[in-house]
Amino acid sequence: MCRLFGLSGAPNRVRATFWLLDAPDSLSVQSRREPDGTGLGTFGPDRTPRLDKQPVAAYQDAEFARAAKQVTSTTFLAHIRYASTGGLDIRNTHPFTQHGRLFAHNGIIADLDRLEAELGDYRSLVEGNTDSERFFALITKHIDASGGNVGIGITTAARWIAANLPLYAINLVLTTPDELWALRYPDTHDLLVLGRRPGGSSGGRHLEQASAAGTVRVRCGDLIKHAAVVIASERMDEDPGWRSLQPGELLRVRSDLSTESTLIIDQPPSHLITLAELDARAAASQAPTPDSNAP
Repeated sequence: MCRLFGLSGAPNRVRATFWLLDAPDSLSVQSRREPDGTGLGTFGPDRTPRLDKQPVAAYQDAEFARAAKQVTSTTFLAHIRYASTGGLDIRNTHPFTQHGRLFAHNGIIADLDRLEAELGDYRSLVEGNTDSERFFALITKHIDASGGNVGIGITTAARWIAANLPLYAINLVLTTPDELWALRYPDTHDLLVLGRRPGGSSGGRHLEQASAAGTVRVRCGDLIKHAAVVIASERMDEDPGWRSLQPGELLRVRSDLSTESTLIIDQPPSHLITLAELDARAAASQAPTPDSNAP
């Protein structure tokens, strides 16, 4: 299953070291994970998006699967891709950037011809073959139509997809230099949030978290003295503050780390795709890892 990780330390710029796909050197273990892409999105001091991503495959040398980057940003967005739509290409690797925003998605949306028709001129924003980038373009279209309101853009796009297209899941994280947005829909995959006070639940600790699957690890010493909000596909440490977003819940993390949650979709998708309906590749991309500790 694809993995999402988002972090906001806004308004502070914080330094974080990420390990994406911290796989053991065993090639047999790597081949079972079949990573198809790793990516990290941040924002520079000039507020422009920065992307560090690469398509990767399990048959390559072990070092390819370990991307340790130490960067500073107000918000971070990391993604591990298990491809369901689109080939192993840098254009298909998350996160994506459009109009100064970063976006990553976990799930499957079908009937892309109809989605493209709905995009209209915004089809020009799409460079690759994924459903995710097309979903992002639809969000961007509705953000622009609403005069720049990100929440309205996500809500309108997600509701249209839920009502009109077959879907398996549309979990997402979207970041700007100041804010972070996360949506879980429907209840297919988990998506969790942690509001972390300076020093963590016990005080005096820097952030050092790792997913049970070993796909994402992050260390941030600056969070001894700064608060943060963390979004992840699975619980990453023992902190009791983790909670699952509700299906249909859109979470907004503002520039001062205050949060707002809205239930934007309160009914099931018009066509919820089951694992049995997916081909083998797509089904494998959505299956949870055996060692996931998400509640």
